[in-house]
Amino acid sequence: MTEYNWHIPDPQTQPEFYADVPLKRLLAFVVDTVLIVIICLLIVPFTAFVGLFFFPMLMLAVGFAYRVVTIANGSATLGMRVFAIEFRTLAGNKFDLPLAALHTAMLTGSFMFPLIQLASIVMMMTSAHAQGVSDHILGTVVINRRAAA
Repeated sequence: MTEYNWHIPDPQTQPEFYADVPLKRLLAFVVDTVLIVIICLLIVPFTAFVGLFFFPMLMLAVGFAYRVVTIANGSATLGMRVFAIEFRTLAGNKFDLPLAALHTAMLTGSFMFPLIQLASIVMMMTSAHAQGVSDHILGTVVINRRAAA
C-alpha cells in the first residue's frame, strides 16, 4: 500500500475540517448556479437578446469562466466562500489557475455523464476526505476553512 505524505488535515484526528462538506458543496453549487444564471441574464440584453437562443451554451461558457476565475483567485467559488469551504491540494496548497481550469473542465465534462456524477456524490458522502471523482483523480480535497485568528 502506498503511503502518502499529505499536508491536509487528517479526517481521523481533525474531523472538523470535513464536517458537513458534502452538504456545503451542494449548497455552494446551488448558490453558484444562481449567480451564473443572473450573470447570463445580465449578458443577454447585450447580445440583442440573441443569447436567448443559445442560453445553455452561454451558461456553460459563463459558468466555466466564473468557476475558473473565482477558484484561481481564492481556491473557492463565491458559493463556497459563503459556506466557508475551499479547495486544497493534498500538499495543502491552494489552487492555481491551471489546476482551477483543469478541475472546472473535469466538473463541466462530468455533467455529460450522470453515472460519473452519481459516483462522485457517493464518493463524497462515503470517503474519509469527502472527495469526488475529479478530486481523487487530481489529488485535491475540499475542507472547511480555518477560522480567522
